[in-house]
Amino acid sequence: MKDYLVLISCICFLAFLIPSRFRKYFALGGWASIVGYLFVELPYYFSLNNFMYPAIALLSVPFLYITAKYLLRDDPRVMQISTIAAVAFLIYAPFGYIPALGDWLIALVAGQTSAALAAVGYPVTFQTWNLMERNGFQTEIILACTGIQSIAIMLGVAWGVQSTARQKVAGFLLIFPTIYILNIVRNVFVITAYTEQWFPYLPAIAGNGELGYESFFWAHNVMAELGALIFLVVLAYALFTIIPELGTLADSLYRLYRSEAEQLIRPKSAKTE
Repeated sequence: MKDYLVLISCICFLAFLIPSRFRKYFALGGWASIVGYLFVELPYYFSLNNFMYPAIALLSVPFLYITAKYLLRDDPRVMQISTIAAVAFLIYAPFGYIPALGDWLIALVAGQTSAALAAVGYPVTFQTWNLMERNGFQTEIILACTGIQSIAIMLGVAWGVQSTARQKVAGFLLIFPTIYILNIVRNVFVITAYTEQWFPYLPAIAGNGELGYESFFWAHNVMAELGALIFLVVLAYALFTIIPELGTLADSLYRLYRSEAEQLIRPKSAKTE
Protein backbone atom coordinates (compact mmCIF):
# COMPACT_ATOMS: atom_id res chain seq x y z
CA MET A 1 0.00 0.00 0.00
CA LYS A 2 2.72 2.48 0.98
CA ASP A 3 4.65 1.88 -2.23
CA TYR A 4 1.53 2.61 -4.27
CA LEU A 5 0.95 5.85 -2.35
CA VAL A 6 4.49 7.03 -3.05
CA LEU A 7 4.10 6.09 -6.72
CA ILE A 8 0.75 7.88 -6.96
CA SER A 9 2.24 10.95 -5.31
CA CYS A 10 5.17 10.88 -7.72
CA ILE A 11 2.91 10.52 -10.78
CA CYS A 12 0.60 13.31 -9.57
CA PHE A 13 3.40 15.77 -8.96
CA LEU A 14 5.08 14.99 -12.27
CA ALA A 15 1.72 15.46 -14.03
CA PHE A 16 1.42 18.77 -12.18
CA LEU A 17 4.48 20.01 -14.08
CA ILE A 18 2.58 19.64 -17.37
CA PRO A 19 0.56 22.80 -18.09
CA SER A 20 -3.17 22.03 -17.99
CA ARG A 21 -6.33 23.20 -16.28
CA PHE A 22 -6.14 20.12 -14.03
CA ARG A 23 -2.75 20.97 -12.49
CA LYS A 24 -4.16 21.95 -9.11
CA TYR A 25 -5.99 18.63 -8.83
CA PHE A 26 -2.82 16.70 -9.60
CA ALA A 27 -1.01 18.70 -6.91
CA LEU A 28 -3.81 17.93 -4.45
CA GLY A 29 -3.52 14.22 -5.27
CA GLY A 30 0.22 14.39 -4.70
CA TRP A 31 -0.06 16.02 -1.28
CA ALA A 32 -2.91 13.72 -0.19
CA SER A 33 -0.87 10.64 -1.14
CA ILE A 34 2.10 11.87 0.89
CA VAL A 35 -0.10 12.38 3.95
CA GLY A 36 -1.67 8.96 3.42
CA TYR A 37 1.80 7.42 3.21
CA LEU A 38 2.79 8.97 6.56
CA PHE A 39 -0.23 7.43 8.28
CA VAL A 40 0.21 4.01 6.65
CA GLU A 41 3.80 4.01 7.93
CA LEU A 42 2.82 4.79 11.55
CA PRO A 43 3.12 1.14 12.76
CA TYR A 44 6.63 0.98 11.29
CA TYR A 45 7.66 4.26 12.93
CA PHE A 46 6.32 3.08 16.29
CA SER A 47 8.17 -0.25 15.94
CA LEU A 48 11.39 1.79 15.70
CA ASN A 49 10.36 4.03 18.61
CA ASN A 50 10.57 6.90 16.14
CA PHE A 51 8.17 9.63 17.25
CA MET A 52 9.34 12.40 14.94
CA TYR A 53 7.50 11.09 11.87
CA PRO A 54 4.26 10.35 13.74
CA ALA A 55 4.34 13.97 14.92
CA ILE A 56 4.86 15.07 11.31
CA ALA A 57 1.93 12.86 10.28
CA LEU A 58 -0.38 14.61 12.76
CA LEU A 59 0.78 18.05 11.64
CA SER A 60 0.29 17.04 8.00
CA VAL A 61 -3.50 16.92 8.45
CA PRO A 62 -4.01 20.68 8.94
CA PHE A 63 -1.27 21.27 6.36
CA LEU A 64 -3.21 19.23 3.81
CA TYR A 65 -6.46 21.04 4.63
CA ILE A 66 -4.89 24.49 4.18
CA THR A 67 -2.98 23.44 1.06
CA ALA A 68 -6.10 21.97 -0.55
CA LYS A 69 -8.09 25.08 0.31
CA TYR A 70 -5.64 27.38 -1.47
CA LEU A 71 -4.83 25.02 -4.33
CA LEU A 72 -8.49 25.06 -5.30
CA ARG A 73 -8.23 28.86 -5.36
CA ASP A 74 -5.16 28.69 -7.63
CA ASP A 75 -3.17 30.56 -4.99
CA PRO A 76 0.30 31.25 -6.49
CA ARG A 77 2.10 30.61 -3.19
CA VAL A 78 0.70 27.10 -2.77
CA MET A 79 1.16 26.41 -6.47
CA GLN A 80 4.83 27.37 -6.00
CA ILE A 81 5.40 25.01 -3.07
CA SER A 82 3.74 22.28 -5.15
CA THR A 83 6.22 23.03 -7.94
CA ILE A 84 9.05 22.58 -5.43
CA ALA A 85 7.62 19.18 -4.42
CA ALA A 86 7.25 18.22 -8.09
CA VAL A 87 10.87 19.10 -8.90
CA ALA A 88 12.02 17.12 -5.85
CA PHE A 89 10.09 14.06 -7.07
CA LEU A 90 11.54 14.51 -10.54
CA ILE A 91 15.05 14.26 -9.04
CA TYR A 92 14.20 11.38 -6.68
CA ALA A 93 12.12 9.24 -9.06
CA PRO A 94 14.99 7.70 -11.10
CA PHE A 95 16.68 6.43 -7.92
CA GLY A 96 13.44 5.38 -6.25
CA TYR A 97 11.87 3.57 -9.20
CA ILE A 98 14.77 2.29 -11.32
CA PRO A 99 16.20 -0.57 -9.19
CA ALA A 100 19.57 -0.65 -10.94
CA LEU A 101 20.13 3.06 -10.31
CA GLY A 102 18.92 2.90 -6.71
CA ASP A 103 21.09 -0.15 -5.97
CA TRP A 104 24.09 1.57 -7.58
CA LEU A 105 23.69 4.54 -5.25
CA ILE A 106 23.23 2.30 -2.20
CA ALA A 107 26.38 0.31 -3.09
CA LEU A 108 28.34 3.52 -3.64
CA VAL A 109 27.32 4.97 -0.27
CA ALA A 110 27.90 1.63 1.49
CA GLY A 111 31.42 1.40 0.08
CA GLN A 112 32.27 4.98 1.00
CA THR A 113 30.79 4.57 4.48
CA SER A 114 32.86 1.41 4.98
CA ALA A 115 36.01 3.23 3.83
CA ALA A 116 35.29 6.12 6.19
CA LEU A 117 34.70 3.70 9.10
CA ALA A 118 38.02 2.00 8.41
CA ALA A 119 39.75 5.39 8.26
CA VAL A 120 38.56 6.30 11.77
CA GLY A 121 39.43 2.91 13.23
CA TYR A 122 36.08 1.08 13.13
CA PRO A 123 36.32 -1.32 10.16
CA VAL A 124 33.30 -3.42 9.22
CA THR A 125 32.83 -6.56 7.18
CA PHE A 126 30.15 -6.99 4.51
CA GLN A 127 27.72 -9.87 5.02
CA THR A 128 26.01 -8.97 1.74
CA TRP A 129 26.52 -6.10 -0.70
CA ASN A 130 24.79 -3.57 1.59
CA LEU A 131 24.81 -5.31 5.00
CA MET A 132 27.67 -4.40 7.33
CA GLU A 133 28.71 -6.24 10.49
CA ARG A 134 30.88 -5.30 13.44
CA ASN A 135 31.00 -6.76 16.96
CA GLY A 136 28.05 -8.99 16.12
CA PHE A 137 25.78 -6.07 15.18
CA GLN A 138 24.53 -5.68 11.62
CA THR A 139 23.53 -2.49 9.82
CA GLU A 140 21.85 -2.43 6.42
CA ILE A 141 22.35 0.49 4.06
CA ILE A 142 19.11 1.25 2.21
CA LEU A 143 18.08 4.07 -0.12
CA ALA A 144 17.05 6.22 2.85
CA CYS A 145 20.67 6.04 4.07
CA THR A 146 22.03 7.64 0.90
CA GLY A 147 20.76 11.14 1.53
CA ILE A 148 18.98 11.21 -1.85
CA GLN A 149 15.69 12.32 -0.27
CA SER A 150 17.28 15.34 1.41
CA ILE A 151 19.24 16.18 -1.73
CA ALA A 152 16.09 15.96 -3.87
CA ILE A 153 14.06 18.10 -1.45
CA MET A 154 16.69 20.82 -1.18
CA LEU A 155 17.33 20.85 -4.94
CA GLY A 156 13.57 21.09 -5.36
CA VAL A 157 13.64 24.14 -3.11
CA ALA A 158 16.53 25.66 -5.07
CA TRP A 159 15.21 24.85 -8.55
CA GLY A 160 11.46 25.07 -7.92
CA VAL A 161 11.40 28.88 -8.06
CA GLN A 162 12.30 31.21 -10.89
CA SER A 163 16.05 31.78 -10.81
CA THR A 164 18.99 32.27 -13.13
CA ALA A 165 21.15 29.44 -14.44
CA ARG A 166 23.97 30.79 -12.28
CA GLN A 167 21.79 30.62 -9.17
CA LYS A 168 20.74 27.07 -10.01
CA VAL A 169 24.36 25.96 -10.44
CA ALA A 170 25.36 27.69 -7.20
CA GLY A 171 22.47 26.01 -5.40
CA PHE A 172 23.53 22.60 -6.71
CA LEU A 173 27.16 23.14 -5.65
CA LEU A 174 26.00 24.14 -2.18
CA ILE A 175 23.46 21.34 -1.73
CA PHE A 176 24.77 18.17 -3.33
CA PRO A 177 28.34 17.84 -1.98
CA THR A 178 27.39 19.22 1.44
CA ILE A 179 24.49 16.85 2.06
CA TYR A 180 26.26 13.89 0.46
CA ILE A 181 29.40 14.23 2.58
CA LEU A 182 27.53 14.96 5.81
CA ASN A 183 25.32 11.93 5.16
CA ILE A 184 28.42 9.72 5.04
CA VAL A 185 29.49 11.28 8.37
CA ARG A 186 26.01 10.57 9.73
CA ASN A 187 26.23 6.90 8.64
CA VAL A 188 29.66 6.56 10.25
CA PHE A 189 28.36 8.03 13.52
CA VAL A 190 25.24 5.85 13.66
CA ILE A 191 27.01 2.60 12.73
CA THR A 192 29.87 3.24 15.18
CA ALA A 193 27.52 4.22 18.01
CA TYR A 194 25.40 1.10 17.39
CA THR A 195 28.16 -1.46 16.93
CA GLU A 196 30.20 -0.05 19.82
CA GLN A 197 27.08 0.34 22.00
CA TRP A 198 27.75 3.93 22.98
CA PHE A 199 24.25 4.75 24.24
CA PRO A 200 22.65 1.72 26.00
CA TYR A 201 20.30 3.96 27.98
CA LEU A 202 16.62 3.90 28.97
CA PRO A 203 15.61 0.59 27.36
CA ALA A 204 11.99 1.19 28.41
CA ILE A 205 11.89 4.13 26.01
CA ALA A 206 14.57 3.26 23.46
CA GLY A 207 14.39 -0.53 23.30
CA ASN A 208 12.33 -2.65 20.95
CA GLY A 209 13.30 -6.10 22.19
CA GLU A 210 16.30 -6.33 19.88
CA LEU A 211 19.68 -6.70 21.59
CA GLY A 212 21.58 -3.41 21.62
CA TYR A 213 18.87 -1.46 19.80
CA GLU A 214 18.98 1.35 22.37
CA SER A 215 22.27 2.68 20.99
CA PHE A 216 20.82 2.70 17.48
CA PHE A 217 17.72 4.51 18.71
CA TRP A 218 19.61 7.34 20.39
CA ALA A 219 22.16 7.70 17.58
CA HIS A 220 19.77 7.35 14.61
CA ASN A 221 16.30 8.35 15.78
CA VAL A 222 17.30 11.20 18.09
CA MET A 223 20.77 12.65 17.54
CA ALA A 224 21.05 12.13 13.79
CA GLU A 225 17.43 13.18 13.13
CA LEU A 226 17.74 16.39 15.17
CA GLY A 227 21.15 17.13 13.70
CA ALA A 228 19.81 16.69 10.16
CA LEU A 229 16.84 18.96 10.91
CA ILE A 230 19.08 21.74 12.24
CA PHE A 231 21.45 21.36 9.32
CA LEU A 232 18.67 21.58 6.74
CA VAL A 233 17.40 24.79 8.34
CA VAL A 234 20.90 26.28 8.15
CA LEU A 235 21.24 25.10 4.55
CA ALA A 236 17.90 26.70 3.68
CA TYR A 237 19.10 30.05 5.03
CA ALA A 238 22.26 29.71 2.96
CA LEU A 239 20.08 29.12 -0.10
CA PHE A 240 18.14 32.31 0.67
CA THR A 241 21.35 34.29 0.23
CA ILE A 242 21.92 32.71 -3.18
CA ILE A 243 18.28 32.90 -4.32
CA PRO A 244 16.57 35.80 -2.49
CA GLU A 245 13.20 34.86 -4.04
CA LEU A 246 13.21 31.81 -1.77
CA GLY A 247 13.25 33.99 1.32
CA THR A 248 10.29 35.97 0.04
CA LEU A 249 8.37 32.79 -0.74
CA ALA A 250 9.21 31.23 2.63
CA ASP A 251 8.00 34.32 4.50
CA SER A 252 4.79 34.44 2.46
CA LEU A 253 4.08 30.74 3.06
CA TYR A 254 4.83 31.07 6.77
CA ARG A 255 2.34 33.93 7.09
CA LEU A 256 -0.29 32.03 5.12
CA TYR A 257 -0.08 28.77 7.08
CA ARG A 258 0.30 30.50 10.44
CA SER A 259 -2.79 32.62 9.82
CA GLU A 260 -4.83 29.62 8.72
CA ALA A 261 -3.59 27.48 11.62
CA GLU A 262 -4.54 30.20 14.10
CA GLN A 263 -8.05 30.28 12.64
CA LEU A 264 -8.31 26.51 13.03
CA ILE A 265 -7.14 26.65 16.64
CA ARG A 266 -9.10 29.78 17.59
CA PRO A 267 -12.11 30.00 15.29
CA LYS A 268 -13.96 33.31 15.18
CA SER A 269 -16.59 33.63 17.84
CA ALA A 270 -20.15 33.25 16.60
CA LYS A 271 -22.02 36.52 16.25
CA THR A 272 -24.60 37.22 18.92
CA GLU A 273 -27.70 39.28 18.40
